[in-house]
Amino acid sequence: MSEPKVMKPDDGGVGRVVFREPGTARATWAMQSLFEHLLEPEEGVHVGVALVTQPPGVATPLHRHTQETEAFYLLDGRMDYLAGDDLYTLTAGCFLHLPRGLPHAFRIRGDTPARFLALTAPAGLLHLYDEVGIPATERRLPGADAQTPEQEIPKWVEVGPRYGLEVVGPPIPA
Repeated sequence: MSEPKVMKPDDGGVGRVVFREPGTARATWAMQSLFEHLLEPEEGVHVGVALVTQPPGVATPLHRHTQETEAFYLLDGRMDYLAGDDLYTLTAGCFLHLPRGLPHAFRIRGDTPARFLALTAPAGLLHLYDEVGIPATERRLPGADAQTPEQEIPKWVEVGPRYGLEVVGPPIPA
C-alpha cells in the first residue's frame, strides 16, 4: 500500500493537499463492513472521510454522538436512516447531514451492498472503527476472516463511550 501524497502549500501553511489513488487508503473491517480511510486527523485536517461498503441487512442501534457531526453521501445501494423522529430512504445520490447529539440509526436495504462516503467533524471518530475492527487484508467485504459479532460487540461497549458514542435504543427493524 502506498502512502498518501501530502503536500504543504506555499501559501503560509493555510492547508494541506491529500491525494490518494483508488485502493491505497488504509482499510479496516468492522461491522461486517469495509472502511477505507480517505482523510484522517493525523493529516492535519478537521474532517474525517471514509469510503464505506456495507452488506445488505447491516444495521446500527439507535445511537448518538456527543462530539461529532456526521454526513453521508450514498454512492450505491439503499438504506433507511432514522434521524431523530424522521425516517429517510436514501438511494444513490442522496446526502444526509446529522448534527451532533441527534439520535440516529440506519439499516442497509435491498440485495446489494451500499457504498457511501462518511464524513465526520471533527475527524477522530473513524479511529473508533480501528479499535473495534481489524485491519482489512483486501478491499472487499469481510468473510470468514472477519471477527464474529460475539468478538466485536464487547469492544463497541468498551470503546464507544471514549468516543462519545451513546447507544439509546434498538436498531431499525428488519
